[in-house]
Amino acid sequence: MEFGRLLEIVGDEPVFDTGLLLAGDVAPADVRRQLSRWMKAGRLYQLRRGLYALAPPFQKIKPHPFLIANRMVRASYVSCQSALAYYGLIPEHVPVTTSVTTARPARRDTPVGAYEFRHIKTDLFHGYRLIDLSRGQSAFVASPEKALLDLVYLQPGGDALDYLRELRLQNLNRLDLDALQRQADLAHSPKLRRAAALVAQLMHSEALEYEAL
Repeated sequence: MEFGRLLEIVGDEPVFDTGLLLAGDVAPADVRRQLSRWMKAGRLYQLRRGLYALAPPFQKIKPHPFLIANRMVRASYVSCQSALAYYGLIPEHVPVTTSVTTARPARRDTPVGAYEFRHIKTDLFHGYRLIDLSRGQSAFVASPEKALLDLVYLQPGGDALDYLRELRLQNLNRLDLDALQRQADLAHSPKLRRAAALVAQLMHSEALEYEAL
């Protein structure tokens, strides 16, 4: 396969699976060998086994980190600090894209960024939605409320007031307190219920400070 043919097949796809190249009368071993050559030549990035992205200047669309995270581990959604930063609820730039999954925890360092996958129980795998990202891309991302509760759940001492203050939560008016409480109740977790109550206190304090300005 010539590289030009690869570009025709991949088209505008930000990332692509090896399976896209194996349709028709092709030799899988030859395709994989050619992919390896293109990687060494700097024309392709391997994101995980069987998943690739074109390298600049060949890529037409820069893949969004959230899309890459979803494609790396299918049964996952972006959450915790990554989702909180996306919604503007914490001020820091988050260098690692964090997702939660019912699969094994893992970390993947790739040429296009670092990705961490945290394990949660199957009955906590909810509270996410499909978000439209840049240039026609989309990914499953936790709601603001679920992202915060996922972080609390995974962080030892995450229900402590000091820890919640360390997060420097901002724009708390973007949180739905009723949704936060419902998510905490669904988990049947005293830890998450305590955290939800503390977040309600922080929101009340923020509202009083705003009124005093």
